[in-house]
Amino acid sequence: MHTVVVGTSGVTASDVLAVARGGARIELSAEAVAALAAAREIVDALAAKPDPVYGVSTGFGALATRHISQELRAQLQRNIVRSHAAGMGPWVEREVVRALMFLRLKTVCSGHTGVRPEVAQTMADVLNAGITPVVHEYGSLGCSGDLAPLSHCALTLMGEGEAEGPDGTVRPAGELLAEHGIAPVELREKEGLALLNGTDGMLGMLVMALADLDTLYKSADITAALSLEALLGTDKVLAPELHAIRPHPGQGASAANMLAVLKGSQLTGHHQDDAPRVQDAYSVRCAPQVAGAGRDTLAHARLVAERELASAVDNPVVLPDGRVESNGNFHGAPVAYVLDFLAIAAADLGSIAERRTDRLLDKNRSHGLPPFLADDAGVDSGLMIAQYTQAALVSELKRLAVPASADSIPSSAMQEDHVSMGWSAARKLRTAVDNLTRVIAIELYAATRAIELREGLTPAPASQEVIEAVRAAGVRGPGPDRFLAPDLAAADAFVRGGDLVAAVEKVTGPLQ
Repeated sequence: MHTVVVGTSGVTASDVLAVARGGARIELSAEAVAALAAAREIVDALAAKPDPVYGVSTGFGALATRHISQELRAQLQRNIVRSHAAGMGPWVEREVVRALMFLRLKTVCSGHTGVRPEVAQTMADVLNAGITPVVHEYGSLGCSGDLAPLSHCALTLMGEGEAEGPDGTVRPAGELLAEHGIAPVELREKEGLALLNGTDGMLGMLVMALADLDTLYKSADITAALSLEALLGTDKVLAPELHAIRPHPGQGASAANMLAVLKGSQLTGHHQDDAPRVQDAYSVRCAPQVAGAGRDTLAHARLVAERELASAVDNPVVLPDGRVESNGNFHGAPVAYVLDFLAIAAADLGSIAERRTDRLLDKNRSHGLPPFLADDAGVDSGLMIAQYTQAALVSELKRLAVPASADSIPSSAMQEDHVSMGWSAARKLRTAVDNLTRVIAIELYAATRAIELREGLTPAPASQEVIEAVRAAGVRGPGPDRFLAPDLAAADAFVRGGDLVAAVEKVTGPLQ
């Protein structure tokens, strides 16, 4: 099994994906263990002094003015975890919780939190055992970080609350720890606070969304090319010299991908009459510009994620010179903004894909295709309601594009009076990514059927490879009306699993 070694300098996106989705094992580097021990010595020294230090010998948030005596400090750390584990609603997905815990461990291992090495090792042991704390949908305002979700994770480390075992059964966390020989942690000064004060949930969901969207943008380039081909459109608009004079990197990459898919097609540039089209509709002609803008948004979001992955997000933090200082690095604004930005881009990509699908189904705009791609229009409805489903998904994508980060609601007696709502931005982006996958799958379904209805004209080799692969995957071709939902589900799985991109790349080589 793949092993991820956590050091003091952060982790990579591939590390997050390996742990969250691949079940990779985690080890702490010797450097991380040494940094943990050194920072803990600083916290222990401050704890022994009479001067109040936030998070070490004081209360939290609006209660930070109270000095906590030595004998109550362990109780203070337990209490913050118990009281902050106040989430409600459906359980969050296993991969999200694993990313959340792993990224918290990343910050702990930076040596800036003051957490003891044995606490960090317990975090790794819980992940390695396949134990997943029960975390709820609601409870985070994205500042101070993802407090409630992280508190539910910390509760599991204490042997309290509920968690999901490797077999998927939810049981008392204490039982699961005991079965795997893991001793519950007894939290000391600052440790409870350090386990729950970070942007790890929203960052984990950002990293996974970036990976999914990378595949979806390639998939959208492919389906746009298939629709252009099915509509007998012109590929001249994809010429590299046209995109070089508006040098957005994403636009050039999308145009290059579409051109690669269409290489060798006998459908492009043909017409059903003697009046050649000078220009295709915007949804066809401007596909690289729209998808390209989304790709550039992905690049910006990836830069933000990389910075966060290299960060130590906690309050207060232990500095190398021995100071323990309060700060605002836990604020989720940098992550929240790009999560919202990605949801906007996803909505627009879905919108333009739906317009191409509608064009394929409309006999007045499809350049010779049968109405709704039906076998016997009137007796058969063809893909009429598949487009309804796609339109409903796009409408939902537009609602999900409304930014969460534009909102703020004060909390903690106005101490935390401006919050990021980054967790909410991440949650709605996950739904947007799911819906965008379905939108692209429906365009794929319509475009492949339309190409097969163009009798006498040979599609591009890459297009033919897609048609053969998608038919082998259970997505049926033209014919009389039938129960459509299984076909759409198979198309969704084909896109979601990366099989669409893989089929094209067998012919074209790696897409951009």
